[in-house]
Amino acid sequence: MYEQISRNRRASWLLMGFVVCLLAALGFAIGAAFVGGTRGGLGLLGVFGIVAIVWSIIGYYSGDKMVLAVSGARRVAHDDEPQLFNVVEELTIAAGIPMPAVFVIEDPALNAFATGRDPKHASVAVTRGLLGRLDREELQGVIAHELSHVRNYDIRFATLVGILVGMIALIADFFLRWSFWGGMGGRRRGGGSSNDQAGAIFMIVALVLAILAPLAAYSVQFAISRRREYLADASGVELTRNPLGLARALADIAQDPQALRSANRATAHLFIANPLKGRKLRQQAGLFDTHPPISKRIEVLLAMAHAGPDALTPSRGAAADAAAATATLTPGGAAATTGQSLFPPAQTPPPAGSMTPPVSPPHGPPPPQAPAPPG
Repeated sequence: MYEQISRNRRASWLLMGFVVCLLAALGFAIGAAFVGGTRGGLGLLGVFGIVAIVWSIIGYYSGDKMVLAVSGARRVAHDDEPQLFNVVEELTIAAGIPMPAVFVIEDPALNAFATGRDPKHASVAVTRGLLGRLDREELQGVIAHELSHVRNYDIRFATLVGILVGMIALIADFFLRWSFWGGMGGRRRGGGSSNDQAGAIFMIVALVLAILAPLAAYSVQFAISRRREYLADASGVELTRNPLGLARALADIAQDPQALRSANRATAHLFIANPLKGRKLRQQAGLFDTHPPISKRIEVLLAMAHAGPDALTPSRGAAADAAAATATLTPGGAAATTGQSLFPPAQTPPPAGSMTPPVSPPHGPPPPQAPAPPG
């Protein structure tokens, strides 16, 4: 599990570095073609950097409020949703982060997301369908996944990547429109032959980058999103010690045919599963998919639990509810599939009012009875 977390973090930062290099290369090439020479490339690159910083600040402080408003999320208190509130509270204690704001989306689809720039300004939202369909153990898995996004600063990371990718797309679009309207040809008239040759080279490089850079940037953005989903799955298991809870929740979400009405392409990457219609049951992730296939995520979780696919279909009903009263960890490290508590039984306090621990029955045969007195 910890190897999975480290691997996903390294891959995410490498992809992030690629996006930054792509933005720098595009800005320099356009600056050199537009203004001329190395000085022009560096100058325009500086302008793009300032715009990106300003844009990042705006998105950093207002992005979460816009996402919650677009999703139609309603903030709830403990009295409104006591089980949801209790699950969020116990998992924030386990994660060592402040209690986030809790929201409910009145939609029958099964989904959830987290947003916020840091743990002190975080929010968790779940749909009404999720609350009605999942049991407590599965709900713990979903909430642990979402709180892991907050704990790992995934929202801040995704916001920064989204801003950089948006900058690349806007810069490329601006340059293509400007060059097709003849701006470059008008600027180069009257220059020397060496300047014309250098300008032509920069022009070709800039055009190629302007066409390919947005496609590459978007594909990297979605690859980062898929990596962070795997990371949140593994980090969520670190909190609950129960991979099967999240695995069963994902199986239920995958079987839900309904699309989330308030979701769109701009917010789809935030949810635990792709909320758009027809995207949950894909077996292979495409370049522009925001989530890895749910089946692949379930396979990783089952491997963590040392369990097979049959563990995804436990018996429901009174027997399962009675068995769910305790939670234990097997010697191999896999979590028991029947528990709801986040802590081992050894830490469970004695019943209220009990002054002495229960006495175990004696071992061996009972002692002989004293003979009755003669009559």
